[in-house]
Amino acid sequence: MVNTSPVTVWIDTDLKDSAEGILAKQGITPNSAVQMLYSQIVLRNGIPFDPCFTTTKPTAIGGMTRAELEAELWKGIDSLADGRVYSVEEVDKMFEQDFEAW
Repeated sequence: MVNTSPVTVWIDTDLKDSAEGILAKQGITPNSAVQMLYSQIVLRNGIPFDPCFTTTKPTAIGGMTRAELEAELWKGIDSLADGRVYSVEEVDKMFEQDFEAW
């Protein structure tokens, strides 16, 4: 029989619920997910992912230079001129798909 030890962690309730919902869809229990994480830490001799935040998207307007903001605005103007227009529902759906993983 395998010798086991408990691991107790405290995390944000919403984060826990969201993660466990995703795991359930994949048929993975929270215990199995923690076991997988620990196994990967041992195999890789470190955290099995790059613990940094990406800044490529989404970009807040306040974080843009004037030139970057103008370039983005011109993209919108060019889209309108080319007849590429989208309904609110279409835009919402695109955002859901683009930022589903966030």
